[in-house]
Amino acid sequence: MTDRRYLKNRRAFLKGLSGAGALSFIGGTGILSAIGNTQALAAEVSGYKALVCLFMHGGQDCYDTVLPYDQASYDSYGQLRSGILANYAARQGGSNRTLDRLLGLNPQNAADFGTRRFALPDDLTPIKTLFDSGNAAILGNVGPLIHPMNRSEYQSRTVQRPPKLYSHNDQQSTWKSNAPEGGIIGWGGRFADAVVASGANQEEAFTAISTAGNSVFLSGGSVQQYNLNTNGPPQVNGLNNRRSALLGTGRNSERARRLLEDHYRHIGMTNGNMLKQDMSTISDRAFELNATFNTARENATDLQTQFPSNRTGRQLQSVADTRKLNTALGVGRQVFFVAIGGFDTHDNQATGLPNRQGQYASAIGAFYQATVEMGVENEVTLFTASDFGRALRENGNGTDHGWGGHHFIVGGAVNGNRIYGDIPPYTTDHAQDAGNGRLIPQTSVEQYAATLGRWFGLNDAELASALPNLANFTQNDLGVMAGAVV
Repeated sequence: MTDRRYLKNRRAFLKGLSGAGALSFIGGTGILSAIGNTQALAAEVSGYKALVCLFMHGGQDCYDTVLPYDQASYDSYGQLRSGILANYAARQGGSNRTLDRLLGLNPQNAADFGTRRFALPDDLTPIKTLFDSGNAAILGNVGPLIHPMNRSEYQSRTVQRPPKLYSHNDQQSTWKSNAPEGGIIGWGGRFADAVVASGANQEEAFTAISTAGNSVFLSGGSVQQYNLNTNGPPQVNGLNNRRSALLGTGRNSERARRLLEDHYRHIGMTNGNMLKQDMSTISDRAFELNATFNTARENATDLQTQFPSNRTGRQLQSVADTRKLNTALGVGRQVFFVAIGGFDTHDNQATGLPNRQGQYASAIGAFYQATVEMGVENEVTLFTASDFGRALRENGNGTDHGWGGHHFIVGGAVNGNRIYGDIPPYTTDHAQDAGNGRLIPQTSVEQYAATLGRWFGLNDAELASALPNLANFTQNDLGVMAGAVV
């Protein structure tokens, strides 16, 4: 390969390293962000702010999350879901989906819904508590859209649909990157690009952080994601295992470990080949970043908040622990990605879904309490996302893929105790029904993202650049966030 060809493809090649087998340690540290740049616009980046995306892979059933609480709606719901409700009733301890056991919501804007009322299952008690205290809100019927659309337009195909609806991989990617599977830049990464270009962070490598492996959501034009395990930064196994056969256990084992680390870091090596020299620089930078992170973590005070031991709890604890380090890491804006799976409830929904809901609700409750303990609850906003909602009409003991869904926004800066957007009727054949109770969204992912991005500090030009279909919608700030830049 000539130097000219190498220079032309250098950036594309290095970006690809973030997911390449033996090089995943290097890609996961975020040091590839040193390659490339974005033009600074004018993001407002004073103080500190963080966005935390909690993604529910599989497609959480919105109808079994925000439930009907008025009798008429509940009766309609029960007719369409008699099998699932029977499965709930058969559980040990009885059903927690009966009207008398649901947690009724009393939002400030209850009048917007007339006589209709809504509730959460008791599996979501921590979120109900946050909602009641004004530190959580619900956004109803949000999902991928290119233009506003109703049932008539959907059926006649007079309005362009998002591609590959109802497909897990494609709709996960569309939520994260505004494009089906194969998208390469996410709107979380675009937000990170904007704040870094505006000088928010001294060390841009710690801007976009994932606790769930590489995600297109955090992939930016220049900023690369930094991966955290639930016990810290990624490690090189050969160095981490002090008693491995490679290093031995004798008195020279520590010297062998140092020599092996020097080898990984290419210490003392010089090479005229540009690709090899880049790899040397990248490898050494990866170790430097991990050392910086670990030093900051070792010098930080432990949080007293107790997190649940489930994986979501451990991931959100890692996020909270990282928030403590913002000064040491030199960051004023951060975007985090956290994930939980298991929401593809085609069967046994009454068994699987409550367990998942209990896991993430307890983790979110602990996470908010940790931000209060640190005194940063107004600086950190967590929001949920998922592939799609699910069909209202059951398939027996589960539900099939849908489209729009309902989501939670949590934090001290949230204008909480309100339901934004709409919660369509618990029936079929209404104006937003794509068939079998699959909701056609009334709020787009891009409107959702723009609302969060405006609070994060992005201006209109930066939001338009990050969210290409935003101009197709008239309302670009849903009013969920207090103190948003206007």
